[in-house]
Amino acid sequence: MTARARVRAPELIGKGGWLNTGDHQLTLADLRGRIVILDFWTFCCVNCLHVLDELRELEEKHRDTVVIIGVHSPKFVHEAEHQAVVDAVERYEVHHPVLDDPELGTWKQYAVRAWPTLVVVDPEGYVVAQHAGEGHAHALEALVTELEAEHGAKGTLRRGDGPYVAPEPVATHLRFPGKALALADGGFLVSDTTRHQLVELGADGETVVRRFGDGERGLVDGGPEVARFSEPQGLALLPDGSVVVADTVNHALRRLDPATGGVTTLAGTGGQWWQGFPTAGPAHEVALSSPWDVAWFAGRVWIAMAGVHQLWAYDPATGTVEVAAGTTNEGLVDGPADEAWFAQPSGLAAAGDRLWVADSETSAVRWVESDGAGFVVRTAVGTGLFDFGHRDGAAEQALLQHPLGVTALPDGSVAISDTYNNALRRFDPETGEVTTLATDLREPSDAVLVGGDVIVVESARHRLTRLRLPEEAVRVESAAHRTQRPAEVAAGPFRLDVVFTAPAGQKRDERYGPSTRLLVSSTPPELLLEGEGKGTDLGRDLVLNPEVAEGVLHVSAMAASCDDPDGGTSQSETGGEYPACHMHQQDWGVPVRLAAAGAGRLALVLAGMDEPGE
Repeated sequence: MTARARVRAPELIGKGGWLNTGDHQLTLADLRGRIVILDFWTFCCVNCLHVLDELRELEEKHRDTVVIIGVHSPKFVHEAEHQAVVDAVERYEVHHPVLDDPELGTWKQYAVRAWPTLVVVDPEGYVVAQHAGEGHAHALEALVTELEAEHGAKGTLRRGDGPYVAPEPVATHLRFPGKALALADGGFLVSDTTRHQLVELGADGETVVRRFGDGERGLVDGGPEVARFSEPQGLALLPDGSVVVADTVNHALRRLDPATGGVTTLAGTGGQWWQGFPTAGPAHEVALSSPWDVAWFAGRVWIAMAGVHQLWAYDPATGTVEVAAGTTNEGLVDGPADEAWFAQPSGLAAAGDRLWVADSETSAVRWVESDGAGFVVRTAVGTGLFDFGHRDGAAEQALLQHPLGVTALPDGSVAISDTYNNALRRFDPETGEVTTLATDLREPSDAVLVGGDVIVVESARHRLTRLRLPEEAVRVESAAHRTQRPAEVAAGPFRLDVVFTAPAGQKRDERYGPSTRLLVSSTPPELLLEGEGKGTDLGRDLVLNPEVAEGVLHVSAMAASCDDPDGGTSQSETGGEYPACHMHQQDWGVPVRLAAAGAGRLALVLAGMDEPGE
């Protein structure tokens, strides 16, 4: 049995209380005897949503020994609202207990630094592993199997039903709709995201005309009663009259023929794109990553590829896909398309020679246009990953909060579905001003223009809402926020360590060269005097500029491991002659504040435990 560090797990605390437990307030003592996996997540984070999907199979396979606890740890102010967490738990089909921790009490107790982070607690109440980022499902499976054997032999494993109590279902025509499309007959097509369907509504926006998909999660082509989607989002009309669908959790583009109701797959393999995978080629052979919206622009289908912070494009004439903008680095950087940074782009709207982009994690509205030599990316509203709020006025100081949708208006301005502000906003390129058109919406995620009205997708009210475009803006109280979790660090020489220990039964995959990669940069760039750039060592010596008071360290790490037959994984278990290989990756944006007594080392755990004294 592999030796592991034994650290007593801190108690689970959160002022928001517990969800999915039938109002029972869980403690670690209640969970003694079970293998507990704490999933530190926040519902704005697409990487957290990827991990929810990764955990589904493990959760089902080990339901009598494993208890997954979601610890909801908010980034945005809206995410600290209890009802918003309740909505998110239903929206994303979280079928395990969730602790609502709006003040980050448990997050701090476990010294978590990134969304998502997974912490494993053994049946005796000790922390035995920590993983940040995605791609750890296989490592968790191996560890759970090991813990089951170890504690089964010791008599400390308790089997049985877990503490999950399903909430009562609610009957509505739509359930957390995502995006909408106006149809030629005056009706609407809506992505009914949580029910895994597309729904055609009549001109009143309420009467259900047809449903496409059988309502079960899956990737199945066929007629309207046979087809399956998985949390579909964006919709766009193609020149041939068909509709392209961003089938988000299937990591695919689908095509709906409105005449027959038939659904086919246009792009994607059904698997998630990872670093090192192809970024261009035949559409059915290239993996995608959480496509969130689509738009017809410049003769192609542009894709808001939220999962990798990029824009991609699908060409129906050639049946190919390719990256159109973005580097996979998460942040806000303008410039040539292949150098720009995005952060979870989630909404698109084509308007003449511009493609508007709702860049949700930077609370920004961006646009793409041609400068003659190629496409370039520019920012209309927004400053970066950690500044957000509800403030109107000049665009350079205006603030949004995690917008998911943009809609081109007839006068050349753009309406913004300012999701976490529960508002509809407007940016006017002519005046450079941001105003508020409507408030008291609930998580608006998209809007479509019909005559002089705007039809808003009120996702958390499960409906379409018709608004008359006002002649004057609504006045609101100004609010500005910044994510408050900076690390105090020392100026000058500084050590960055990304901790990675290959999971039990695996070893680093060095067959084709170094198995690890580290990319470091900063905002502002002047923060780093030395240490910026790429490398293969997961540790790096940096020099921080004492003249820069605060900023953000951007750290991207990747490690490859493969099953080790000598470590206990048989040939039959790996599926053949060659060992199965696994990717582990995470991007961190770490706010730092320089202080005389600040730390001289920052440890970010990708997988394993940080034990600097050993």
